[in-house]
Amino acid sequence: MPQFAKGQKAFRARAGAKYIAFNKPFAVLTQFSPEKLADGAISDKQTLADFNLPKQVYPVGRLDFDSEGLLILSDDGRLTTYLFEGRHPRTYLVQVENVPSPQTLKGLQSGVVIGGYKTQPCLARLLNTEPNLPERSKPVRFRKNIPTAWIELTLWEGKNRQVRKMTAAVGHPTLRLLRQSIGNLSLAQLDLAPGEWKELNLEELSLLLSTGCSNERSSRRESQ
Repeated sequence: MPQFAKGQKAFRARAGAKYIAFNKPFAVLTQFSPEKLADGAISDKQTLADFNLPKQVYPVGRLDFDSEGLLILSDDGRLTTYLFEGRHPRTYLVQVENVPSPQTLKGLQSGVVIGGYKTQPCLARLLNTEPNLPERSKPVRFRKNIPTAWIELTLWEGKNRQVRKMTAAVGHPTLRLLRQSIGNLSLAQLDLAPGEWKELNLEELSLLLSTGCSNERSSRRESQ
C-alpha cells in the first residue's frame, strides 16, 4: 500500500482498511450508540448508525451535535493519532453574531485565553460574502437588531468545542459551525450532501493526510 509522508514520518495505508468521509448533518451525535438520558431512557437524537455507514468504522476526531461538515471515519486506529496529534489543519466556516473587527480577527489569530489555556495561533479571516451552504434542518435563530457575519478559521489543534469557545471569548457567539476541510481534503472536492458518505480513493486520502494548508497564504494576506 502507498505511504504518505509527514515530515520524517510516513503513514502507510493499511491493506483492506476503510477510510470514509462523511458530511455530518446538524443535530447528529458523533457516535453509533444511542444517547442514554439521566433517567435511563434512550434519547431520540440521530446517531451515525442512522446513515448506513460500513461496519466497524469509528469517528476519527469529533464534531459536536450541533456542528456540521467533514467527519472522517475509519477502522484503522492509527489514523486518529496521525491526524490529530500532528500538524494537520482543520478549516471551519463559522457564522457569528455581529461583525468582527480587524483587531478581533488578529486576536483570534494570536490566540485567546479559554479557561486558563491560551489557544495556539491560527488563521482567521472575515468572508466578504455568505458561503453557499445547504439549508440547516433547524434554521439559525436570528435577532433583528443584531447583524451576523461569516468567518473562516483554520486551526492546528482540537480542544473540546474550541471554535465556539474562541468566538465567544472575543464577543462573537457562534450561530452555525461547519468543518469544511481537514488537511487539503475539502467537502467541495468530495461533493457530498449532508448525510452522504464515500470511501476515499488514494488521491483523496493523500489530500487528507497532507500537513500543508492550501488557503494559508491567502488567509494571511486578507487578514493583514
